[in-house]
Amino acid sequence: CGRGPGGCRGGRTDMALRCAASLAAGRQPRGPRREGTVRWSSAAKASAVKINDKASREKILTLESMNPQVKAVEYAVRGPIVLKAGEIEKELRKGIKKPFTEVIKANIGDAHAMGQRPITFLRQVVALCTYPNLLDSPSFPEDAKKRARRILQGCGGNSLGSYTASQGINCIREDVASYIERRDGGVPADPDNIYLTTGASDGISAILKILISGGGKSRTGVMIPIPQYPLYSAAISELDAVQVNYYLDEENCWALNVNELRRALNEAKAYCNPKVLCIINPGNPTGQVQNRKCIEDMIHFAWEEKLFLLADEVYQDNVYSEGCQFHSFKKILYEMGPEYYNNVELASFHSTSKGYMGECGYRGGYMEVINLHPEIKGQLVKLLSVRLCPPVSGQAAMDIVVNPPVPGEESYAQFIKEKESVLNNLAKKAKLTEDMFNKIPGVQCNPLQGAMYAFPRIFIPSKAIEEAKAHKMAPDMFYCMKLLEETGICVVPGSGFGQREGTYHFRMTILPPVEKLKILLEKVKDFHIKFLEKYA
Repeated sequence: CGRGPGGCRGGRTDMALRCAASLAAGRQPRGPRREGTVRWSSAAKASAVKINDKASREKILTLESMNPQVKAVEYAVRGPIVLKAGEIEKELRKGIKKPFTEVIKANIGDAHAMGQRPITFLRQVVALCTYPNLLDSPSFPEDAKKRARRILQGCGGNSLGSYTASQGINCIREDVASYIERRDGGVPADPDNIYLTTGASDGISAILKILISGGGKSRTGVMIPIPQYPLYSAAISELDAVQVNYYLDEENCWALNVNELRRALNEAKAYCNPKVLCIINPGNPTGQVQNRKCIEDMIHFAWEEKLFLLADEVYQDNVYSEGCQFHSFKKILYEMGPEYYNNVELASFHSTSKGYMGECGYRGGYMEVINLHPEIKGQLVKLLSVRLCPPVSGQAAMDIVVNPPVPGEESYAQFIKEKESVLNNLAKKAKLTEDMFNKIPGVQCNPLQGAMYAFPRIFIPSKAIEEAKAHKMAPDMFYCMKLLEETGICVVPGSGFGQREGTYHFRMTILPPVEKLKILLEKVKDFHIKFLEKYA
């Protein structure tokens, strides 16, 4: 450390700084031990004053100076209700008494956090990719090893720790394309149109970024379903685009009506340039599965009005109701003929986070973009390259979703058993939730045809609405906050997703284990009846 006769070379400077800080705090400086007193120069005193001045300097970044688009962003799924739930959990850990012993977070579709077991084969392949020494272990099946080796061969240095191409590992994109072809009955898919993403959210945000332009009345308008997943409204706010709401038909099981699309579009043309149409199918938060006719109507509408289609299809494996079937927008587009298939621009999205996998934390996903202008394709790759590449472990997880064990492979029997167990269990819970909600006075719940949420409509008495206004809360936020404080159940108010004026809802996941879900629903029932009695 370069010691001289007086100790470290920086010793005197350090001492001066400490003394200056003492002066700034109003304390008398103390000299160093065994070295006598220190004489203070005018320079040291001036330095103390400067330190004091710096301490009181105004912050550069404040609510007034920050990016106003970021300030406008709202994300209800992790909003005030969830923050309050976190506070209550801390209080419970400190031993503070509540009318309940735990907080049940039914606000978000986080399957594993709710106790769902991981799919063994997916975890085996990711483990092998993460620690390749396990490839010599007899504990892992050969079909898992085969996939892991193929993925690692596509990685720089045969390591999951290397960067990949911005568009993702090539062999995984090939597997995604093969999966899409199988899913859609042979409709061709080109790996070059596949982009691996950090969950579906990353892809949606990237496409919106490249689509949004203009100012004033020429600013891009983005048509989104109401109710919607708040990612869309948040991204639109952040990008300073214009949100154009079209309402799903609650009286008709949240179906899509092309007349409503036309109303929304025509009204929006007065103040923006609508050029994007978003669809969530199966629906979040509404749980509907759109039929073929609805999808054909939307595609025709997009073709007629020259709109870019975004199809959020992350719940494509989550279809429960008899008579319902998932139809991909790409497949229907292809079957409508070349006039549509060769012209309508479509981006569709999938993820590891939902379905039967529930692997939210890996942040794996993909988007397929078709009919993109060749020059825009280059711009999209450039935009994606700014974030270098998606998480490589997430890319590996996505590969197992699209390239699972097949009949004849040793892991197939266990894989299909686990997959069907998860989906059958979700189907039972969907029906249980619908039936129990519809037995509660003042609650109405449409069939949960797919996805993993209920979005019941709740009656809130006028007296409760007035009290909510006094607390400067939306009525359903007030309701959900009371539910949390009295039962420990955390759900998200419908106002965070959008709803028709004068209606109130909340979104609740159906992911808790069956017995816990029954307890949760009974608690909601008891709370709602008491709430109606209190505010009648």
